[in-house]
Amino acid sequence: MPIALSQLGYVVVQFADNAMVGSYGGDDPLPLSAVSFGVMMSFVLFSLAMGITLGLTPVIGEHFARGEYRRTAHYLQSSLVSYPILGVIFMVLQQLSVPLLYKLGQPVEVVDMAVPYYKLMGYSLPAIMLYGCFKQFLEGMGNTVTPMVIALVTNMMNIVLNWVFIYGNCGCEAMGVYGAGLATLIARWASPVLIFIYFVVRSEYRDYLKLFSRGVKYIKDTYRLLTIGVPLAGQMLLEGSAFVVTSVMMGWFGAEALAANQVAMTYGNAAFMLTIALGSAATIRVSHCYGLGDREKMRDVVISSSHLSAVWGAMVFISFIAFRGVLPRLFTPSEPIIALASQMIIWVGLYQISDAVQGTLIGVLRGMQDVKIIAGLSFVAYVLLNIPVGYLCAFTFGFDSTGLLAGYVVGLTTAAIAYGIRVYRNLRSEKIVHKIG
Repeated sequence: MPIALSQLGYVVVQFADNAMVGSYGGDDPLPLSAVSFGVMMSFVLFSLAMGITLGLTPVIGEHFARGEYRRTAHYLQSSLVSYPILGVIFMVLQQLSVPLLYKLGQPVEVVDMAVPYYKLMGYSLPAIMLYGCFKQFLEGMGNTVTPMVIALVTNMMNIVLNWVFIYGNCGCEAMGVYGAGLATLIARWASPVLIFIYFVVRSEYRDYLKLFSRGVKYIKDTYRLLTIGVPLAGQMLLEGSAFVVTSVMMGWFGAEALAANQVAMTYGNAAFMLTIALGSAATIRVSHCYGLGDREKMRDVVISSSHLSAVWGAMVFISFIAFRGVLPRLFTPSEPIIALASQMIIWVGLYQISDAVQGTLIGVLRGMQDVKIIAGLSFVAYVLLNIPVGYLCAFTFGFDSTGLLAGYVVGLTTAAIAYGIRVYRNLRSEKIVHKIG
């Protein structure tokens, strides 16, 4: 539940961004379309950064379960050196990729407004990876409350700064889309500052900092973290690529389609936040079972988390279908956008059960440290199936912009089945109780 509340905070910020920018634009779809495009394109490197940091959680969980506290401290030390360096590299890549935004067939006025927002998101990447070091360390030990509190604080900061910068309150000039990006940048950099202060103030975590050593094998530790983190980042990137490419193709239908897609995806992302929480909880519990070699307990965790995710997906599906005509009105007064978004929300509802199950099973595989195969499975599900099916439904079979979302149903269902088969095979394998020294 603390992880779910943390993710809920991110959803609230996304809602606030879209609602405030949509209100700022009024009947003009341009500001909301620009934010939609900027968010989607920023997700590429954001997913790489987040995915790599996730590799720390199962490693910390494994050694913490065995009482190997010095090793957990050394992995934290290694991550604090390597992750921020990668964050700077990602930041530079995002700035260099700006010219590519104009080559994706989007309306020029949308790209012009999105570029400053996109650049600001790039400047936050080192902060994301630095914060990830401490956050994933704490979650690997089972402390999910502290990241929740910090997330809620910084998310409230983001919303308040949105109000100041977007509309021009408290003596500031109204900045619109740029103001939304500036608020997010400041809030993201506040996160690592706050969590570092927590580590210094709390003696039980300050003791881990005291275990830092000059003899740490940075290359060896970083290599192990990356062998888990890079495949996870690849999986997130491949899954995210389906959403990014779909968003790009959505722009071919014009600014209204792009804005409607942003509304529908905001609700889809909101529903996925509890899935992320269930997946993260499964990672923590499974990694502890993995460290102790307790396969029976691991099986219980897998079954319960899978059941919870399926029930959640079904509840979201029913809610989306029932309230599809009401939900878009929270973001925009534009009737054409509302009408189109209500149709898209139906498609978003259709893939909720598959999305919830596959997201949770990814967390299970992460806890098992069985991540090398998931990038290949994701490539088949999202690149070979999701994107082509969406394209065919939209441009060949005549479903127009709403047809693009049909690809998600196929891709996410394929991923859920493939990950489920892999988890089942692992639970039957003797290798799952192997303890890594």
